[in-house]
Amino acid sequence: MSHKPFKAVIPAAGLGTRFLPATKAMPKEMLPVVDKPAIQYVVEEAVAAGIHDVLIITGRNKTNIANHFDSVPELEHTLRKKGDAKKLASVHEASDLADIHTVRQGEPKGLGHAVLRAKRHVSDHPVAVMLGDDLIDARDPLLSTMLTEYERRGATVIALMEVDPAHIHLYGVAAVEPTDTDDVVRVTGLVEKPKSEDAPSNLAVIGRYVLNPAIFEVLEHTEPGKGGEIQLTDALQEIAADPEQGVYGVVFRGRRYDTGDKVGYIKAILELAVDRDDLSPELRPWLRDFVADL
Repeated sequence: MSHKPFKAVIPAAGLGTRFLPATKAMPKEMLPVVDKPAIQYVVEEAVAAGIHDVLIITGRNKTNIANHFDSVPELEHTLRKKGDAKKLASVHEASDLADIHTVRQGEPKGLGHAVLRAKRHVSDHPVAVMLGDDLIDARDPLLSTMLTEYERRGATVIALMEVDPAHIHLYGVAAVEPTDTDDVVRVTGLVEKPKSEDAPSNLAVIGRYVLNPAIFEVLEHTEPGKGGEIQLTDALQEIAADPEQGVYGVVFRGRRYDTGDKVGYIKAILELAVDRDDLSPELRPWLRDFVADL
């Protein structure tokens, strides 16, 4: 299937209330995960999949996000003067990653509304929507698989993950039927945060979506749903019910770090840090001793 290049959209307009007071003046997307802000991992994932045009949907007090991906001549000059090539390279890495654009969401009217704010920038390009709360380990690529399935099927593709039924009420859940490809399913319906006994499967929607630009037309007439917000899930439900469009799901079985709450955030830092060559030799023995004393 021939189409225009993919663009990426990262909604980052939330208030981050779960992390107050840390997020009183700092966007939650800028909280460090080891030594990089969470949002940089997401941009790196987009670039690794071949997407270099990234739009970040921001809100009030989110200028730090755009600043992070900009050059900082004063800092670069200081590091160059000190001869600190390693830190200088890390600063350049963030500013050279991709073509970063921003747009303000205005009123926080839900994920669907945030995606709709990208319409003018995305135009008629297919778009990868990537939520910053979900960090996907670079060793277990997901987005590139989703882009391949989009090109193969010419239809919207979402990421799914098997979840313990006891936690299924925390997610949007997909009703599915198998396809001719392992770990690729056709989505026949979506339910937002169902009770475990009402869930159509144990496949939860996680924060990666590859959308046909037709999604904007659907979002424009999507009525506010749960919480009085415009839900992306509701728009996807409409597309899934249309036999001429359809929605497919890629079942992800790799490493995912949920940084949307404090415990998940701490786990993400530890899991990524213990696999770092520069940190592991000191951190792993300390962790063993720490756990042994609990």
